Amino acid sequence: PDHQAERAPDRVDRDFVAGAPNRCWVADFTHVATWAGVVYVAFVVDTFSRRIVGWSAATSKETQLVLDALEMALWQRDRDEHPHVRGELIHHSDAGSQYTSFRLAEHLDAAGIAASIGSVGDAYDNALMESTIGLFKTELIKPQRPWKTLSQVELATAEWVDWYCHRRLHGEIGHVPPVEYETNYYTELTKPQVTTTI
Repeated sequence: PDHQAERAPDRVDRDFVAGAPNRCWVADFTHVATWAGVVYVAFVVDTFSRRIVGWSAATSKETQLVLDALEMALWQRDRDEHPHVRGELIHHSDAGSQYTSFRLAEHLDAAGIAASIGSVGDAYDNALMESTIGLFKTELIKPQRPWKTLSQVELATAEWVDWYCHRRLHGEIGHVPPVEYETNYYTELTKPQVTTTI
């Protein structure tokens, strides 16, 4: 196991409302039983749009699992030409050892991302992530059991994440998909401001 860093403060305090993309990401992981053993799936969700910006799956729940999800999130935002701004983004998680490790702390620090850790054993401190994982289990994992292998879970997760982000309607953001919600935000930002003179 990785050595533990000094625990980060809770910078979110259950307030999962962000005014723009790349202000607050929440992270957590879950497990899926397969015939070949347990598969762990980690997610990173942007609280502004509820978009899953990163995810990873592995047969081990070591720190690398959550690092891979974070790396995908950073890559996805760069690919979308909306990278995070150093010093403006919070990465919030529970107090699991993967999220309190030196490796993750160093990675976040190097990227200019502030770490935030919720209370031990309190699901409400990461309620948005718990909700996302609940949908993952309800909409994908339970209906398609039994799962056989890691690669089967990975492929199905990739397809579900694409659907979740591009087609699934989310009532909390006006009954639109997360990608559309973000696109609308960036479109509004680039509209010319109309001024009138009297």
